Amino acid sequence: MQQPWFKDWFNSKYYHQLYFNRDAKEAAAFIARLIDYLKPPVGCKMLDIACGKGRHSRQLAALEFDVTGIDLSEQSIEEALQFESDNLHFFQHDMRLPFWINYFDYTFNFFTSFGYFKTQREHDDAIRTIAASLKPGGIFVMDYLNVHYAENKTIHHSEKEIDGIRFIITKWYDEDFFYKKIMIEDEALQEPLIYTEKVAKFTLGNFTEMFAYQGMQIQEIFGNYEFAGYDLYQSPRLIMMAKKTR
Repeated sequence: MQQPWFKDWFNSKYYHQLYFNRDAKEAAAFIARLIDYLKPPVGCKMLDIACGKGRHSRQLAALEFDVTGIDLSEQSIEEALQFESDNLHFFQHDMRLPFWINYFDYTFNFFTSFGYFKTQREHDDAIRTIAASLKPGGIFVMDYLNVHYAENKTIHHSEKEIDGIRFIITKWYDEDFFYKKIMIEDEALQEPLIYTEKVAKFTLGNFTEMFAYQGMQIQEIFGNYEFAGYDLYQSPRLIMMAKKTR
C-alpha cells in the first residue's frame, strides 16, 4: 500500500530546508500578536497540532504557558524533543487519532498544517480530535490558506536554491485541491527527488460546518498575520478562532 505523500515528505530534510529554515523572529512576532489578542492566563494548557520541530511551541513555552506539541513526523519530533522542559512537551502523534480529552485551554494549528488527507472522514476525524482535546469553553485557532486568494495568486513555475540545493516548483489546482510538485536537485543524490503536495480547498463555509459538527463555533476571523480583517479575495490567510461550545 502506497504511503500518503506527507509521510515521506514531512520526514525529509529537504522539506525543512524549503519551508522552515526561517528567522525565528517571524514566529515570535506572530505568537506575540496572537497572545496579545487572546490574553491567556500564564500557565494555561496549550496544544500545538502539527507542531513540526516546535518553532511555535517553543515561543509559547517561553511565555510561561504549559505547551504540548504533536506531529506525525518522527524526525521532527526527535529534533523537537531536545527543547523539552517542565512546561514544554512533544509527542509523535497522528491528529486523526484521539489525544488527551477535555485537557487544553487552547489548541493551535498553524501554517496550513491541515487539508492533507485523502477523505473527508479523515479531516473530520482530525477536527474531532481537536475539539475533544479542548476543555468546554476552550479556544481553537487555525491558520489556513485563503482559497480564493491562492487561486488568483498561483505562480505556476518557480525555482529557488537553498544551500546549494535546487528546488523546482510547479503549482496547479482543480476543483477540490491545490497541488505543488517539488523537484529537488542535490549533488548528493543519484537522481532528482520528486514530491507532490496536495491540499484541500477548504473555505470558511467548509470550516464553519466541520467545526459546528464537533461542537465548536467560529468567533473571529482574520486575513493575515497582522490580524487585519478577512477579505474573501484580498486576504492571503484564513485565520479562525473558534470556541468549544459543547
